[in-house]
Amino acid sequence: MRIEKTVFSPDPRPLNTALLVFDDCNTLSLAAAVDPMRAANRRAGKALFRWQFHTPTPAPVHLTSGLAVTGTPITDLTHCDLLIIVAGFRLQDHATPRLLSSLRRLARLGTPMAAIDGGPWILASAGLLDGHQATTHWEDLDEFASRFPQVDTRRDRFCLSGPYATSGGAAPCIDMMLHLIATRHGTDLARRVAGAFLYDPMPAGQQSPGSVPRPLRHHPQIARALELMETTLDDPLPLSDIAARCGLTLRSLELRFKKHLGQSPKAHYLSLRLAEAHRLATDTALPSRDIALATGFNSPASFARAFRTAYGTSTRALRQSMARP
Repeated sequence: MRIEKTVFSPDPRPLNTALLVFDDCNTLSLAAAVDPMRAANRRAGKALFRWQFHTPTPAPVHLTSGLAVTGTPITDLTHCDLLIIVAGFRLQDHATPRLLSSLRRLARLGTPMAAIDGGPWILASAGLLDGHQATTHWEDLDEFASRFPQVDTRRDRFCLSGPYATSGGAAPCIDMMLHLIATRHGTDLARRVAGAFLYDPMPAGQQSPGSVPRPLRHHPQIARALELMETTLDDPLPLSDIAARCGLTLRSLELRFKKHLGQSPKAHYLSLRLAEAHRLATDTALPSRDIALATGFNSPASFARAFRTAYGTSTRALRQSMARP
């Protein structure tokens, strides 16, 4: 039996990604694929993701906004860890025999693929989604299911099925990319990337527009605890005080954080403070001692140790690395 690869699993190695971009795709959908990777690299302080752009032909493609994207023809791509397909309109025109042949060739090499917005139509047209669960933009789901009966069409925001991942438009793509970051590098990094965009991920199974409860609205005590932590980074509260303000015992707070966030309140609080320290180190010229005070460390030495443990470097070395051309 052939083992199908997936990139949605823990792996500290950088992920080499190729983005196949089509004419008339949505600029926001392309950004939703690229910017979470960029933000993950910035928040982690190292290259967790690398990417390059590819096009169906040697000519540049033009997005719906008029933005031109240049890249290497997909026929020249011989290897990548993940191929992300971003498409929008005129999908039948784009699904040329030559293009579909390139996708089938890469599939035979065992290349995992993700498809965004109209991208699932391209994969399905190549026959690669037959027998797999898949989704596409919610407006086109019924037509997609009718056009490709061999595909198990789902009304999910994104689907993972063997080596293939599919999503609807830009917002579901962000959910998918955050899930990729979380599975490879942990939920804390994914949460910090979401925070960089002020983005609150939607629950699985909800794709159509409307007022949909966010996950933490089902857990107001956790939401309250997170709010208290995020507003007291410079003067951290005792965890017993946070628990009391949330109407919980300390033990109950710990159990709920473990269940819903995958880490202890202490670890989460520290990660928030260190994430803010990383932001201050990269976005401001504050001295290290001021960063330490701004993130609740009474001792510069303890701050330096915690920062190095989290990011593998000092604030000074981090700034020097970012200043290099």
